[in-house]
Amino acid sequence: MRSILHADMDAFFAAVEQRDDPTLRGKPVIVGGLSRRGVVSTASYEARRFGVHSAMPTARARALCPLGVFLPPRMEAYAAVSATVQAIFGRFTPLVEPLSLDEAFLDVTASRALFGEGRAIAARIQREVRDATALSVSVGVAPCKFVAKVASDLRKPGGLVVVEPGDEAAFLAPLPVARLWGAGPVMQRRLDALGLRTIGDLAATSLESLTAAIGAAAADHFFALARGVDPREVVPDRDPLSIGRETTFQDDLVDDEAIDRVLRNLCESVAQRLRAEAKCARVVRVKLRFPPFLTHGCQTRVPAALDDELGLLRVARTLLAKGRPTGRPLRLLGVTAAELENRSASPRQLGLFDSPSEDPARVRRLTRAMDELRERFGDRVIRRGALGDAPDD
Repeated sequence: MRSILHADMDAFFAAVEQRDDPTLRGKPVIVGGLSRRGVVSTASYEARRFGVHSAMPTARARALCPLGVFLPPRMEAYAAVSATVQAIFGRFTPLVEPLSLDEAFLDVTASRALFGEGRAIAARIQREVRDATALSVSVGVAPCKFVAKVASDLRKPGGLVVVEPGDEAAFLAPLPVARLWGAGPVMQRRLDALGLRTIGDLAATSLESLTAAIGAAAADHFFALARGVDPREVVPDRDPLSIGRETTFQDDLVDDEAIDRVLRNLCESVAQRLRAEAKCARVVRVKLRFPPFLTHGCQTRVPAALDDELGLLRVARTLLAKGRPTGRPLRLLGVTAAELENRSASPRQLGLFDSPSEDPARVRRLTRAMDELRERFGDRVIRRGALGDAPDD
């Protein structure tokens, strides 16, 4: 029987900020875009008590938590911590599937002979992460990815939940159907209308009646998950020549402006990491997930490698427009820069910030100076015009 771990750093961006600035400990910390059009990336547990959550408009977060400490993201700092954590994961198994900077699946089935059962491996990972980073990680252990993911979320922060083989359905039964992957607000209302409020309710119904009510694809998907059946393998990151960011929305997004805000933030984060690693990208990918659980990806090759947020944004907007029908709700959005090349070896494409008459070396120096200012003082200290937001005051 497989032993799958889902490891999820607790309130990662906010926790790094509280670690690096002890005066922030115990305070509600919200990391994300700071303007009226900004979006929350991460909220500390103190801020979550006020109802603040990721992907929420910053203006709404300020209304809910007016005394919160609002900070711009420091992606280079988070990436450095993430690299340390991922290296710890790699000590226990080569089968590590990173999902983002702060979470990953690990298949430790073959590692048990060396390190003990899944519980022991998870506990050791928690200790090593805390020793190396002074941060906490929650871990779920189960025979499949879905159940491990649910388990890791139940006792945050710093929780360790183990679901033994054969106990999956009983473990899931009392949980609300909202815990099922792909069960967004619309699907939850449809299931509620059928009297299916818990995962156990859904598991007890017949596949035939569920299919008649919500369609074959969704019925098969939820029927399997409700029983703790998820045969998907842990797939290690086989494309090291890529840098990406994605976010899953707590509530499906429909508003075009809100989606574009998230897209801009993702492109800015990816571009900063590209420049931090002295890379340029030949391919841009956009990942879309629609409810209930339909994932779509599209990509394009650019004429010349790029590493600026405006160039990424221009391409990503085009891909988003092609891949998302007008008005269709969006569950997840991601941007990836792929087929990376060393910056010095790549002819650089002019971004929207540049003009053909500008000296590329001068533009490069300016961009580097902007990145240094952001690293020292935060993202808000300087932004490019097309990405910048209206001032708050």
